[in-house]
Amino acid sequence: MKIAFYGSSLLSSYWNGAATYYRGILGELAKRGHAISFYEPDAFDRQQHRDIDPPEWVRSIVYPATTEGLRSVLAEAADADIVVKASGVGVFDRELLEGIVERSRPHALKIFWDVDAAATLDEMSGQPDHPVRRAVCELDLVLTYGGGPPVIEAYRRWGARRCVPVYNALDPETHHPVPADPRFRADLAFLGNRLPDREERVAEFLFEPARSLPDRHFLIGGNGWADAAMPANVVPVGHVYTADHNAFNSSPLAVLNIARSSMAQVGYSPATRVFEAAGAAACLITDAWEGIELFLKPGEEVLVARDGRDVAELLATLTPEQAIEIGAAALRRVRSEHSYALRAVAVDRLFRELAEQVEVAA
Repeated sequence: MKIAFYGSSLLSSYWNGAATYYRGILGELAKRGHAISFYEPDAFDRQQHRDIDPPEWVRSIVYPATTEGLRSVLAEAADADIVVKASGVGVFDRELLEGIVERSRPHALKIFWDVDAAATLDEMSGQPDHPVRRAVCELDLVLTYGGGPPVIEAYRRWGARRCVPVYNALDPETHHPVPADPRFRADLAFLGNRLPDREERVAEFLFEPARSLPDRHFLIGGNGWADAAMPANVVPVGHVYTADHNAFNSSPLAVLNIARSSMAQVGYSPATRVFEAAGAAACLITDAWEGIELFLKPGEEVLVARDGRDVAELLATLTPEQAIEIGAAALRRVRSEHSYALRAVAVDRLFRELAEQVEVAA
């Protein structure tokens, strides 16, 4: 089937944490016979910070972030069997969602793919004219990249016909173990952009342990941290391109995952970094959130911290041998149960099932 996908960026992970998610799931859907066009705006300097060239499996369209550019790409929605609007494009989000509802042909599947469901649902509650709130009843499907039962139930209350989580996963060709890189040697490393609903948790789960362990070395990667107040033993390394993710995850003693506050509250929302780190056989320490055991086994495949004190205690007692053992167990788990290839099997089945239902109803 022909898929028209309107998202933030496939080509750049710059201020765009969903990039590897898009690449992983859409690349596998292409292998299953779908013809994919990905439409992304030229915005937020993403095109100046590309990680990859357009892959051969996708028709990549970068359009000007103008009204004329928007019209040109929305016009192509009428040619697709499946039309997808992802959350968080950053420009013309309302117009894109309204556009796919209006421009898609009558029997095409219309899908909203929410990569930040907790935040979207919170906005919907407070904004009667929120575009998702207005459009949800006209969509055939809502997909989310996390949230589990709480998010499914919330979307159903808003009138969604069907809501299905498609969790982050591992692309083993992109994320895998590599030799340690001196640039990223540390006792604990964290990778994530500086965002309002993450900053306080980073202070708790990274900066607080760093202050209590002044002789240990910490790294923080991602955009926005250069001017943040942090302990002297925390070194900001700036934006880490996808090509360096494996080295960033393979080099420290342990890697830290810190969920954004909205995702931690909802649970069932493993970030892309969880699977990227596990895929590189990193020893992962994650903040505690409901549902972690569905993805990695606490104590054996991942270490779980309730607060900064837990992080400090785990790090203080962690040996290199233990870190290697935990990382190896995590790698085995994600390769066998949490690959994008497996996620795509389920999504492909869902798309074909819904397409048949629409055809029968017509």
